[in-house]
Amino acid sequence: MDRLIYLAMSGAKATMQRQETLANNLANVSTVGFRAELAAFRAVPVEGSGASTRVYSLESTPGYDATPGQVAATGRNLDVAMKGASWLAVQGLDGTEAYTRGGSLDINADGNLVTTAGLTVLGDGGPIQIPPDTQVGIAADGTVSATDTNGRSTSIGKLKLVTPEAPLTRGIDGLFRAGAGDLSADPLARVQDGALEGSNVSAVETMVAMIAAARQFEAQMKSLSTAEGNDKAASQLLSVS
Repeated sequence: MDRLIYLAMSGAKATMQRQETLANNLANVSTVGFRAELAAFRAVPVEGSGASTRVYSLESTPGYDATPGQVAATGRNLDVAMKGASWLAVQGLDGTEAYTRGGSLDINADGNLVTTAGLTVLGDGGPIQIPPDTQVGIAADGTVSATDTNGRSTSIGKLKLVTPEAPLTRGIDGLFRAGAGDLSADPLARVQDGALEGSNVSAVETMVAMIAAARQFEAQMKSLSTAEGNDKAASQLLSVS
């Protein structure tokens, strides 16, 4: 009896956690550069005396889907789409170096190049300062140039583009980080200017997965009801005897 309860209870809990992951992916279907979070189940033994044969399910997130999103041209001079497996280095709110595929950039009140979320974009030598009254251009290798009103163009920095050899780890802030410190800039990394990479989440597939998870949750709850009914029937039999 308790085996059925363990299975149904842990399965229902894991399914609810899977729904949370799918809902988060669906909410970011239009987020620039978003990487879909993967979900997986694993069996965990129950610790304790007399529970050596009991296991419960645990939902885990082993990583993210590295499939590139669709690149769409915007024509905006501060929009860049990373090519291949390259990432853009930014400074997280905690001050650490982090990486993103969201290349929608802007210039803040201090003249620094930032993301639309306000995160400082890092260059090979630190933050990139944009001179006032200039037109910004970004070359394919990430070189940032500023053209003044007289038409003179000057290189003012270069985007720090990295190509990790191992999968990155997603933080609670949505940014990605390397497990062994900051990554070195990749001189071969390239960007496409005037374009943005969209989310790699498929809205249709995610909706289908959410419906399947909801039906699975209902099945687990029915199993709990069955276990309760069996327990009541057994108690009645024992009381008659």
